[in-house]
Amino acid sequence: MTPDRHQADIAIVGAGIAGIATAVEALARGRRVLILDRDVEASLGGLACEAMGGLWFAGTPLQRRYRIQDSIELGYADWLSFGELGDDDEWPRAWARRYVERCVPDVFEWLTGLGVRFMPMPMWVERGLHRQGNSVPRFHFVWGTGRALIAALIARLRDLPQRGRFEIRFGHRVDSLVTRDGKVTGVVGATEPEGRPFEVAADAIVIAAGGINGDIDRVRRHWHADWGHPPPVILNGSHRFADGRLHDAAAAAGANVTHLDWQWNYAAGIRHWRPRKPGHGLSLVPPKSALWLNARGERIGPEPLVTGFDTHELVARICHEPGGYSWQLLNRRIALRELAVSGAEFNPAIRDQRRLAVARDLLFGNRWLYDELTRNSEDIVQAGTLPELVLRMNALNGDDVVELPAVEAAVARYDEAIARGPRFHNDEQLQRIAWARRWPGDRLRTCAFQRIMDPGAGPLMAIREFVISRKSLGGIQTDLQCRVLDGGGSPLSGLYAVGEAAGFGGGGMNGKRGLEGTFLGGCLLGGRIAGQTV
Repeated sequence: MTPDRHQADIAIVGAGIAGIATAVEALARGRRVLILDRDVEASLGGLACEAMGGLWFAGTPLQRRYRIQDSIELGYADWLSFGELGDDDEWPRAWARRYVERCVPDVFEWLTGLGVRFMPMPMWVERGLHRQGNSVPRFHFVWGTGRALIAALIARLRDLPQRGRFEIRFGHRVDSLVTRDGKVTGVVGATEPEGRPFEVAADAIVIAAGGINGDIDRVRRHWHADWGHPPPVILNGSHRFADGRLHDAAAAAGANVTHLDWQWNYAAGIRHWRPRKPGHGLSLVPPKSALWLNARGERIGPEPLVTGFDTHELVARICHEPGGYSWQLLNRRIALRELAVSGAEFNPAIRDQRRLAVARDLLFGNRWLYDELTRNSEDIVQAGTLPELVLRMNALNGDDVVELPAVEAAVARYDEAIARGPRFHNDEQLQRIAWARRWPGDRLRTCAFQRIMDPGAGPLMAIREFVISRKSLGGIQTDLQCRVLDGGGSPLSGLYAVGEAAGFGGGGMNGKRGLEGTFLGGCLLGGRIAGQTV
């Protein structure tokens, strides 16, 4: 079959947030741009459309409004510490520095200029546990979630006077790169589902096709040593086409692909009851006031698990527990105030920009989400008593692994610690709850030392949680102009990479941990730089 042939100045592989940002900048400079995307047109924007839409910034007006003293130097020090970036991580460190220095003028101010607005208060996540994390609140939520973010970028793309020089082709799967005389000059692939071959010739090729975390087999092959062995069940919270195909193509052309074991996975995934891909999972924001138990019903310890401090460590702890999965035990009152699901789909009030609904959920609890989860999730059971709850937990698993005495002992000790009063809280989970509640953004969403067996707070709830694959922190190595580098550190002529494909910059600018919000931010900064460079 004769392949379809196309030509452009710039060919971008991937129509996610990084690819769109690249196109915006390249078009503004008069280049002819062609985007190739494997998905359908309704999915323009990629996984960012489904995201909650949080971005990491250091030194914004929003921070100053709350008298948060932040700086480039403090942000960079936290970044290096949390990611454990060493002196030999030359390009990841260079990209980390570039992001911290430029995220406010080149991302925050650029977005606000496009009409993007942020929630009133920055949140404080990834505070650090055994290593310093965010010293101050830096996580800025987009008002309208990732959907509003993508809508603003698409509007900018369509409003450019040069939009006639732009084309996007959906259902086009790129399989390999074309190289001539040491320069990458094009791509080849096939349409889906028809299988019609195509070729694209361009002065520059930009890989913006995401990471590897949508391919669970690859995730297992590159499992980080900190996490031990991969658990039996890993849910998929990444894009279904984030399969590493373009990493392989870049490597075949001589690119240096690094640190694929640097992954950002989460410890609290449940199965989606309306799956759109194999193993589709939802990433919960686990309640701080819930008890985190292992497969047998024992409280995981001696250091208890509490979200918001070190996500990488949470995954490691779960993977070293029997079965490689966990339970969270809580009650209705805790769930209403603290339980959340990451992403636009399960935050309709914020996504649809309904201020009164957001205020209602904060003041009275998110009843819509509670009902949605308890009615539909196969990983949630409820009961009026602990013995009945344990029976249902075991029935869910089809075994008798959960031990009632272990659950009863864990609950009793925790509730007794609460009953002694804050002056005598020597339970580390309660101490971390107290610390979290000092920041108003967390106090709104965290109970004030809520007992599990409080008679007025029921029914009881148990959530079975699995590790869920999310983002690739490693990837195709790039310099500060987004040029792809070979194993010797030299640029491959004509080839660029941005976003998650490049480990958000440099083949892994976050290191092995991310401070949250650096993912969307890294896609935008990298995309803008690539579009300006090419």
